[in-house]
Amino acid sequence: MAPARPITVYDAYERFLKGEKMTEADWDYKVIPTNAAAMKEKYNIKFGKETIPEDKDLMNRLFQAGMDMLATTGIFNSDLGRVIKITEDEIREGIKRTPKKIVLGEYRDAVSFEPRRGNASRKPIIQGGPTGAPVSEEVFVQVMQSYAQEAVVDTLVNGVMATIEGHSAATNTP
Repeated sequence: MAPARPITVYDAYERFLKGEKMTEADWDYKVIPTNAAAMKEKYNIKFGKETIPEDKDLMNRLFQAGMDMLATTGIFNSDLGRVIKITEDEIREGIKRTPKKIVLGEYRDAVSFEPRRGNASRKPIIQGGPTGAPVSEEVFVQVMQSYAQEAVVDTLVNGVMATIEGHSAATNTP
């Protein structure tokens, strides 16, 4: 058997073109809840009052449930209305090849993203911004600046300008 390799963006695109057709409503209200409930039962997932579980057995079951959920359920592309399936080997290969550390920015603005366990003494990375939400071009700079000037914010996540120089974005155009 050939070793697994990570899925490239081109592989994903080809798979999505041929993937199972599905509506977003079916995905959100049927597939995800049904499969999540099945995984909860299969892996005996029960939460107490703690936000981040510290029980090693539960942590392992949560990881396995997540792997199984992704391999069983697949990935939905809302633009194409299609689902692709990926194997557990492909998932594991992708995890294995994921960089262990990423540095964004430079000099005094550099932020290092590294694995962090719950209750770690190192503070979590705080990302600020409208995170993909539409933002009027009239206030875009001010909105982004308001996040950037907050001392607690380590990195910025852009909003999406609803228009550029008054022109709306249109699909299938440059």
